[in-house]
Amino acid sequence: MALAAVQSRLLDAAVDLFAEKGFDATSVQEIVERAAVTKGAMYHYFKSKDDLLYEIYHGLISRQLADLDRIVAVAASPADTVRAIIVDLVETTTAELPKAAVFSQEMHKLADEPMAALRAQRRRYHEGVRELIAAGQRDGAFAPVASAETVTLMVFGIINQLPQWYQPEGPKTPRQLGDEIADFVLAALTGR
Repeated sequence: MALAAVQSRLLDAAVDLFAEKGFDATSVQEIVERAAVTKGAMYHYFKSKDDLLYEIYHGLISRQLADLDRIVAVAASPADTVRAIIVDLVETTTAELPKAAVFSQEMHKLADEPMAALRAQRRRYHEGVRELIAAGQRDGAFAPVASAETVTLMVFGIINQLPQWYQPEGPKTPRQLGDEIADFVLAALTGR
């Protein structure tokens, strides 16, 4: 079995069990049984159950940071860049909704060091978006209706709450929802 396949099965099993029972009530034995692998395989890829919890979110935020870098590198207009970022955040978060939900509920269980690493990644993303909005405000593309910090906090507030309310079988696709959120934010920033 390929490395990625074993890790993916372990992560999927951990997500399912953490969602069903909670992090503390889930044993490593239950995870390996659900993943249909041995404990040796688990410990080959992850040092502990804590490492699984870390990786559940690390994979998502790493992907989102890579997408942010790719979107910014295109050097589109400020409005097009903000739109692409918001749509990407909605699409990637909803694509990993169970992972985002589990992490949101269980992140306080992480030890200080792995939590600090994830916070650094989130901070890098937050600061990147804030600077894009601030630059757009400085060059007149965006109105200063609210500080770049406030706009950024609102965007991430909406995104971070997706696991609590978004329904994949609902009436809107992730793209439609991302476009609506972007339309709302950009209407405020551009006055259109």
